[in-house]
Amino acid sequence: MPTTIAVAGKGGTGKTTFTALVIRYLTEKKQKAILAIDADPNSNLNEALGLKLEHFISDFIAETKNLGPLPAGMSKQQFIEYRLASAIAESDFVDLIAMGQPEGPGCYCYPNDLVKANMGALSKNYDYLVLDNEAGLEHLSRRVAQDVDYLFVLSDASARGIRSAGRVKEVIDELKTQVDHVYLVVSKVRDGDMARLAGEIEKTGLDVIGTVPEDENVEQFDLDGKPLFELPAGSAAVKAVYEIMGKVPGLR
Repeated sequence: MPTTIAVAGKGGTGKTTFTALVIRYLTEKKQKAILAIDADPNSNLNEALGLKLEHFISDFIAETKNLGPLPAGMSKQQFIEYRLASAIAESDFVDLIAMGQPEGPGCYCYPNDLVKANMGALSKNYDYLVLDNEAGLEHLSRRVAQDVDYLFVLSDASARGIRSAGRVKEVIDELKTQVDHVYLVVSKVRDGDMARLAGEIEKTGLDVIGTVPEDENVEQFDLDGKPLFELPAGSAAVKAVYEIMGKVPGLR
């Protein structure tokens, strides 16, 4: 089984940036096979990684629910595994599969179940599985992101963001979800922010593994449409994420 790393948190906290730089770290330091799953319908992990996606899981949801005659000798399960594999965007450093938009307003149950049921087949050939989760707690509450080795909960430098991060921990505790290590990462940090937020952070019961400062390079790359995966090595965000990963047992 691959080592599973998940990133969660409310929208706007820099989850996708953090995920892309975690993948970059694993690529450079571990040089192992990585499968990334973009489980946020509003995310753009492919753009952050500089990958082009031809298909999304949501593209064939209706197809798998209303299957006609299958090719000779192929079961429905084999067909689903084939279609999931066809949605993977491959590159030299990481392979990526993305959920896409749900099949109806607020409805994401079936694609969640589909990925969960086929996670083993999807990830069996990889050393690392990295999940960029949706902004809410849906994947945790439906146990799609279960059996996680390392969960990074992202918050921006605001009291509201820290409280939202605390609710992620509450969901994990309530559901007895199997997560071996849970860490809080505070992003977009400026001088004095951590001291101001110390009380709110303590209430969450989460351990702060590190912070990611505001980085003009990230903003400029976004404006220019450049992959964040290609940020300069000296960028504040890159250095901060590498420092965080270097603190995690098993990922150093």
